[in-house]
Amino acid sequence: MKVSKIQLLPDNVISQIAAAEVVQRPAAVVKELLENAIDAHSKEIKLVIEEGGKQLIQVIDDGDGMSETDAQRCFERHATSKISSLDDLFNIQTLGFRGEALASIAAVAQVELITKTAEDELGTKIIIQGRRPKSQSAVAAKKGTQVTVKNIFFNIPARRNFLKATPTETKYVIEEFQRAAITHPEIGFSYFQNGHQLYNLPPTKAIQRIVHIFGENYQKNLIPCQESTDTMTLNGYIGAPSYSKKTRGGQFLFVNNRYVKSAFIHHAIKKAFEGLILPDTFPFYILSLSVPPDTLDVHVHPMKTEVKFEDESLIYTLVSAAIKKALAVHHIIPSIDFDTNVNQDPLKFFSNPPVQSHTDVKGEHMYAQFKSELHQATEAPDSTPPAPVDEEERMTNDSLFTIESGANYKMSKDMAGDKVLGQDEEKRFFCLHNTYIFTSVKSGMLVIDLKAAYERILYERYCGYLNHQPNAVQKLLFPIKTQVSHADFSLIQACQGYIEKLGFRIEMTPPDTVIFTAQPSEAKDKDLQQLLEELLEQYKATFALDKSQEGLTWAKSLAKRIASYKKKKKLAPHETRALVDQLFACENANYTPDGRRTWHVVSLEALSAYLLG
Repeated sequence: MKVSKIQLLPDNVISQIAAAEVVQRPAAVVKELLENAIDAHSKEIKLVIEEGGKQLIQVIDDGDGMSETDAQRCFERHATSKISSLDDLFNIQTLGFRGEALASIAAVAQVELITKTAEDELGTKIIIQGRRPKSQSAVAAKKGTQVTVKNIFFNIPARRNFLKATPTETKYVIEEFQRAAITHPEIGFSYFQNGHQLYNLPPTKAIQRIVHIFGENYQKNLIPCQESTDTMTLNGYIGAPSYSKKTRGGQFLFVNNRYVKSAFIHHAIKKAFEGLILPDTFPFYILSLSVPPDTLDVHVHPMKTEVKFEDESLIYTLVSAAIKKALAVHHIIPSIDFDTNVNQDPLKFFSNPPVQSHTDVKGEHMYAQFKSELHQATEAPDSTPPAPVDEEERMTNDSLFTIESGANYKMSKDMAGDKVLGQDEEKRFFCLHNTYIFTSVKSGMLVIDLKAAYERILYERYCGYLNHQPNAVQKLLFPIKTQVSHADFSLIQACQGYIEKLGFRIEMTPPDTVIFTAQPSEAKDKDLQQLLEELLEQYKATFALDKSQEGLTWAKSLAKRIASYKKKKKLAPHETRALVDQLFACENANYTPDGRRTWHVVSLEALSAYLLG
């Protein structure tokens, strides 16, 4: 008799697999518990966090509460009060709906639930550990629910070991709290972190809630943005173009009161700001889009942060046009009369959709352009350095020059070539537009990408600093103070050791102030506030791709930012020669840290073919 290869998984394994989809880190627990509290019609919600949520997460609300029976059922998988039929599944109007949250949390943590309805005299207290009920009792309690989650991943040590440092996890928790508080200004929110109150947000209007969270200086830089059609409504605020930043984190999009991430809507917003902000900056926006639930698919992602629209191009055009109108009304771009010609008014079109107008064509074109850009980004060539090839191997004739693989060469006598007659050693190197360095080699012409070369040099230098080599630090005569978001403050705090090894000296003043007292010598005369924003953004982007070595991620980020400044400075002949020498003294001179080539060799045959053919 053959033994079957297909086995049914035990319940505890099924529970932990389901939990892995929902509970990725403490912030995911915070998100689920806050959404449950909001759905329970709470007027006040309190969040208590210790050690970034790794040790304690507690959410207390004054909502509807649960009966004893409901309190028992809420920890069962697929138990929910939000849906009861298949039709409900495609008409979601609440934040939670799958019945996975509490079951998943209870599978990987120690959970205590205390809840009471207005009708019951006593509340119900349930303690669960790793999905195993420990006790249940009747207790005196106020109306509402209190959920206490301790020691997340206590029963899965491998998962717990992959959690980041406490300040980093705290950053993610703060972001989830801010998202919940922004979209529900009618609810009072408070946030306690390691015994200290970080936020106390009373019920208020939307604009005041934004100011309470981000600070008074945001108020004068916010522009109202509102537009509606027969089927959808967009409202919220965008930041003035001058208030755009080098870092992400100030972009909040809500669809039917649910925070979502949408690449195509973000593209529409950036397109509307085109020409008003620098390409590498991000506008601040808090926008809420309301659409019929049956035109929206919220089942795309386990964390419910991604949605699918029935008509994406229509949404794209609405968002872009609404933002352009808001900017025009506030005289940030030339004003347009939005009430004259329907064919030139992107918003009037939506109330008269039968005829495809010029605006519709334009919107379709913009959306098609976005889809093309997204496709190109996802299909970008792999940055992994290619394998060495023979010196005689050539690329196809499609390129302007036939360029040989940089992996073939080392700076040896083969690279040295013959000196150009009548010129000294330094003048053999010619720098074109402060972008490329040219010099002759035995087999043709060596072309060095100045920025890429400097990036490689700096990266290896910073790696040395991380390995306790002495770094060149320049003390500031006057300390420089800058303010960052609470989330970025936690991130900087988590990485302060790496940052200081790279040459910065900083003092952290909670909740949002960073003071520079020294900087790396390479950062001399740089705007440290701008450099910090760029570093944070570059670090977040790089860290998202490679989470294995945090210190090296900071080294890559700093090297990339400083190298971008170097390109703006004209090099003297001796500086050009020194840069070339330093490049070929590197351990890996051929590539930047992210895999771009630092240099190429153009053969004599390729030059002849181009110049004479």
